[in-house]
Amino acid sequence: MVNIAADLADLAARSGWLDRAAVHTAGRTWTHGQVHELAARASTVLADHGVRPGEHVVVALPDGIGWITAFLGTAVLGATAVIVNPDLTADGHRFIVDDCKAVLVVTTAERAGGFDGTAVMDIETLMTTAEHAPATEPRSLDPDARLYVQYTSGTTGVPKGVPHRHQDVAAYASAVGEEVLHIGPDDVGLSLSKLFYAYGFGNAFAFPLYTGSSVVLLGDRQTPGAVREAIARHGVTVLYAVPSAYANLISSGDPSVFATVRAAVSAGENLRPGLGRRISEFMAAPVLDQLGSTEVGHAFCANGVDFCWPGTIGRAVPGYRLEVRDKAGNPVADEVEGDLWVSGPTVMAEYLNRPQDTARTLVDGWLATHDRVVRGKDGAYRHIGRADDMEMVGGVTVSPLEVEAVLGDHPAVKEVGVTVLADAQGITLLHAFVVPREPVGRPDSLPAQLVALARDRLAPHKVPRVVHLVDALPRTPNGKLRRHILRSGKW
Repeated sequence: MVNIAADLADLAARSGWLDRAAVHTAGRTWTHGQVHELAARASTVLADHGVRPGEHVVVALPDGIGWITAFLGTAVLGATAVIVNPDLTADGHRFIVDDCKAVLVVTTAERAGGFDGTAVMDIETLMTTAEHAPATEPRSLDPDARLYVQYTSGTTGVPKGVPHRHQDVAAYASAVGEEVLHIGPDDVGLSLSKLFYAYGFGNAFAFPLYTGSSVVLLGDRQTPGAVREAIARHGVTVLYAVPSAYANLISSGDPSVFATVRAAVSAGENLRPGLGRRISEFMAAPVLDQLGSTEVGHAFCANGVDFCWPGTIGRAVPGYRLEVRDKAGNPVADEVEGDLWVSGPTVMAEYLNRPQDTARTLVDGWLATHDRVVRGKDGAYRHIGRADDMEMVGGVTVSPLEVEAVLGDHPAVKEVGVTVLADAQGITLLHAFVVPREPVGRPDSLPAQLVALARDRLAPHKVPRVVHLVDALPRTPNGKLRRHILRSGKW
């Protein structure tokens, strides 16, 4: 029988971590012992508001001690936390509340109005009341009991709920946190991917609580200046971000701020080789690119402290198996492009309430990731792109990532997105949308320079016919490029 709240509290006590720092926020640091005591008291408050084992509680909060308290307090009761982006539209929140049949929403006072028709608890009320509430003993649960539900980003369709179990979180912490990244009690993490994302959940919840280390939670204060200040103040050793966030961080400022950072972990979108080199040189730390998904819960393919192949997403994380298959489902040889499939201890059992989607994605315990990759003879995987992101130019399939990697090597390019757009006659042409670095120099000449660069390094059909200079690219709150919006040419 298991319960993550009990398991973590027992682990902290056995390991001597109770008085060690666990969570740093703008105004305070909480120890591991304080985190677990607060969760046990918060569970009593949640129970008093009608939460029962097996029921769904939506946690719609910015990163902070309140998020961790609400999540663990829900776990103590044997209920299931549904972790969502607090800044979704009211319609987005309503969809998730209805889809998972939530009995309670824990959110901030200013966001409470977006959940009309559902019982809502203000996080400040929960935290204040918990200070004086008695502690509740964690409910003993079956190993396969559902701990939390996380919704896919919905960048290409309707978001789907992905349930994960109590035992899954320990697996993320062991396989990725300890074996790949060597996280230990003296580490301090800072994740610019937020807790409601799979990437951020592992970085900022699983890793610190299972290793006795600590994490800095910035809430909504994620400006480059705030990040640099937090790194300097807390001596951050492991930084986690998406490539576009790294690009902003290294665009200005003193590199010495990053002197304590021993590893810069990247995920969430394609990391261009040129950007990876610039990050590593600026921070004087290795850039560890990885690939994961909501359906798996965290990374399943990663570069690590002991093995790092720039330009790849690394190799299979310990405990996971990867296969590259053709369209018929047959494995392909090394150096041959194909579809990536994964199996392992944390692969979801189903999408919530979506048996048809589940059947299309899960086959005999293997998950179709919908990523196109090439496995090298050294066991490292090179990411070609998402299967639904490939473009057709003149009847030939083109990976936007390949073109973006070339254009991104130009020193004047900060970000780039490549897509196909039709002209007035309906002819499809390859377009590049480029965010220049500052200062650009002669911006009028940059498009011609980029076309010349592409002609020098790419096949003719992969050379963009039009280059647009733009102020920003359309991205999700987590920094992923919204390719379906890019394809519209308007945002």
